[in-house]
This record gives sequence, C-alpha cells and structure tokens, in this order.
Amino acid sequence: MLMPRKPPKGFRKPHHPGRSGAAKGGTRVVFGEFGIQALESAYVTNRQIEAARIAMTRKIKRGGKVWINVFPDKPVTKKPAETRMGSGKGSPEGWVAVVKPGRVMFELAGVSEPLARDAIRLAAHKLPVKSKFVLRED
Repeated sequence: MLMPRKPPKGFRKPHHPGRSGAAKGGTRVVFGEFGIQALESAYVTNRQIEAARIAMTRKIKRGGKVWINVFPDKPVTKKPAETRMGSGKGSPEGWVAVVKPGRVMFELAGVSEPLARDAIRLAAHKLPVKSKFVLRED
C-alpha cells in the first residue's frame, strides 16, 4: 500500500484539503504514451490506487510499464462508531490523494493502443472519479 513513511510532527491530523478548482500541474502525459485523466475531483484512497495498478498490470501481462502519478499523502481521520459528539478529532484511519479535474493519474507505455485502452478502462472502474483515456501530445 502507498503511504508516507512518517507523517510530519505536528501535522498528523490536518483539516480536509479542498477539492475545488482544476489541477495545477500533472495535466499532460509525460512519462508514457497513454494515460488516464480525471474529469472530476475526489479523494482517491491508497487501496483504490493499488487496485487500479493491479488491474492494469494484469491486463498487459508483464509487457509495458506503468507509472502512478498520484500519491496518497493526506491522512483522513474517523471517529469510532457509537461515539458521542465532541471529545476531539478522530484518529487517522487511511491515506488519500486529492485528485482534481485534469490530473493524469496513471501512465502506460510499451503496449499497443487497443491493449492500453482496455487496461485503462479496467483501471478506471476501480477509481471513484470519472476519467478519460488520453494520448501523449508530441
């Protein structure tokens, strides 16, 4: 699972990061030939990123290379079930990556376009955002 090595001291439980607006960077395919681009904003958990990566690598069968361009570096807290209101913020429960519209989340290279489209379609079903298949602009 992807997660930071150790959260910075004093920043263990930050506020929820904003999801409004478009992505500032990472909007073009840079490393590979094909990519999957987000069309809406969402929190993508480390489990969802891993599930999408596994789906893509299984489809391309050891051929090609996969790049993951998002990293879950924000902790999300949750209070225990059946707990009364108050008594502070809950403990960190998982890690999320903030994905905004336009962000290229995964890239793929070394396979044919029909196979890449199929692999990216499978990966997109594992993610909580609407996304589209994009090609590298040379």
